[in-house]
Amino acid sequence: MRHSTRIAGTAALLLTLTTAPAATASATTGTTHVDGRLPSGATYMMDVPTTWNGTVLLFSHGYTSGPANPAQDAPDDATKTLLLQQGYALIGSSYATTGWAVTDAVPDQMATLGAFTTRFGQASRTLAWGRSYGGLVTTAIAERHPDRIDGSLALCGLVQGGVANWNNTLDPAFALKTLLGSDVPLVNLPSQEAATDAANTLTTKVDSAQSTAEGRARIALAAALHNIPVWNATTQTRPAATDWDAQQANQYDAVKGLLKIAAFNRRQEAEVRAGGNMSWNTGIDYARLLGQSSVRKEVTELYKKAGLSLGKDLAALNRAPRITADPAAVAWMSSTSSFTGRLAKPQLSVHTIGDPLVPVQTESALRRAVSAAGSAPLLRQAYVDNAGHCTFSPAEQLAALHTLEDRLTTGSWKGTDPASLNARATAADPTTPTRYVSYRPTPYLRPYDLAHPADRR
Repeated sequence: MRHSTRIAGTAALLLTLTTAPAATASATTGTTHVDGRLPSGATYMMDVPTTWNGTVLLFSHGYTSGPANPAQDAPDDATKTLLLQQGYALIGSSYATTGWAVTDAVPDQMATLGAFTTRFGQASRTLAWGRSYGGLVTTAIAERHPDRIDGSLALCGLVQGGVANWNNTLDPAFALKTLLGSDVPLVNLPSQEAATDAANTLTTKVDSAQSTAEGRARIALAAALHNIPVWNATTQTRPAATDWDAQQANQYDAVKGLLKIAAFNRRQEAEVRAGGNMSWNTGIDYARLLGQSSVRKEVTELYKKAGLSLGKDLAALNRAPRITADPAAVAWMSSTSSFTGRLAKPQLSVHTIGDPLVPVQTESALRRAVSAAGSAPLLRQAYVDNAGHCTFSPAEQLAALHTLEDRLTTGSWKGTDPASLNARATAADPTTPTRYVSYRPTPYLRPYDLAHPADRR
């Protein structure tokens, strides 16, 4: 059954709070901590320092599979401690449901903000921020509730939107199924058990393929269709520019992670919400997609080394039976989880360049939407030279926050270059790394937004 969008207003919140918030005060930190529950069933938490500086930070957490579903009001403990020391009030909810919960997350976050205002008074400045899936929630808040916030900060966010995300997740799985020879279902998964079985079956195929040069080349091709970077985990050694084998070995782990995390189990949960399959590859030319990929040179070299015809494999992908989306499911995902690109308040979006799960190219998709909507002056993007998903230091996160605050104070973007961001990061926390760099991501391979009518099918 398709979930309907909830609308939660502050007035309704005040009348129907199901659990009175409990407050505790810490003498060592000088912070009041509040736990509460919203009418939706979501819990929330608030941490407000005695010397509150008047700014409240509304934090949207990332994807939670469940069953545990705790409220969060900061990305990590170290960053939280620094923010409280600097006088920021921190708030955030659990969302009423786990999974692809945007229809719960946005109203629950707005209700949490309303509960904060009721208890502590009107903030002088309200900033929405979030990481990973919480970056999607934050961007949705920025587009739908600009009157409630002053600015937004998306960190390692799914800022490409939902339809684009699921299309881009489909392509590597489709390539692996076709080229490695498997009959696993990629969409319309009937249950989490079926999703797990499909993920395990295709992962076994990938493990077997990794033992041959031909298989490694094909895994690299699948990775390229998701723009999986060649350095994508902090535990990996950064490979040399022409060390194709080391690059592919790093991608191999990330490809398996994609299959185990998003391509099946998370897809199945999202399909239940959408009421069907929300992604497709009809009309897709995989040779053209590879030509736009950030790692196409690696693929070419590995195919050459294996004595395998890249042209034949791409032709096989283009001949393979295609996957057609359910129009109603696409409409649901589009209306709930895709973006118009229309910003009314400033947004800063930050990404690590070595993110395998939410590739840095999502920033290209965001820029595409915002530019088409005429909101480009309100957006700035910055990049951190690190591997992994959301592997920011506290210093880097505080530098981004302070840069957004400067934009709100001065009315113009200043100090968004890497040198300025790194200097600001060092000043905020000299104990953790500062790695902002100049970077321009390649195009997102399967963009979809509401600013481009041609995207809609």
